Amino acid sequence: MPAKSQAQQKAAGAALSAKRGDTKKSALKGASKNMEKSMSEKELKELAETDGKQLPKKKESE
Repeated sequence: MPAKSQAQQKAAGAALSAKRGDTKKSALKGASKNMEKSMSEKELKELAETDGKQLPKKKESE
């Protein structure tokens, strides 16, 4: 599942870093905090590895 925005990609990267123990979980805020709790390392890696150049900064509301 690729990321839908650059913001989602960055949040997934932060959550992945915390899940791996590279950063403190207490440093997470907002979406990255929820992602770390609810998603597996594999799912976070897929979101974080999405090429961000073609993504919008934020997801457009539907």
